[in-house]
Amino acid sequence: MILASRKRLLVPKKMFLTKGVGTHSTELRSFELSLRDAGIEKCNLVSVSSILPPECKIVSKNEGIKELVAGMLTFVVMARSSSNEPHRLIASSIGCAKPADPNAYGYLSEHHAFGETEKVAGDFAEELAVSMLASTLGMDFGEDKPWSEKKEEFKISDKIVRTTNITQSAVVGSGGDYTTVLAVAAFIF
Repeated sequence: MILASRKRLLVPKKMFLTKGVGTHSTELRSFELSLRDAGIEKCNLVSVSSILPPECKIVSKNEGIKELVAGMLTFVVMARSSSNEPHRLIASSIGCAKPADPNAYGYLSEHHAFGETEKVAGDFAEELAVSMLASTLGMDFGEDKPWSEKKEEFKISDKIVRTTNITQSAVVGSGGDYTTVLAVAAFIF
């Protein structure tokens, strides 16, 4: 009975990661252009928190975008940064940690940064997602260790099967236009 009712729940079966950047004289248009760059501009986006559902398959951006229909409600975890400060480095990142057990849920994290490189922001978001998942699995995360060491430990762990991130960074131009960067985890039903 529980399994039958579960099938009617609104639980995504697929998820894809995408990113984009846009520049325009207005902040809203720079955001819209970043959505276009990411390939999700035609959807009505609904922000959700950071749970990767059990049995949710991570698919490629191309595969995910093929399933989008203009105007559809699309649930997303989104990181977004915007600025018009000349020469400002901005970054947005989504981290992902998927458990080895397909019946367990994973975590997505969003990180918005100023002055961080794409690598630094991406590593931070990935580490954040892993730390949230590790805490629910009862794993010692070793908060005092650098991410490079912790990442190696999780690679040999039998509880976490995959960690990744998607990150977009940009340097704001000198002309006073807004630049928006975004990273998105989009869910498909």
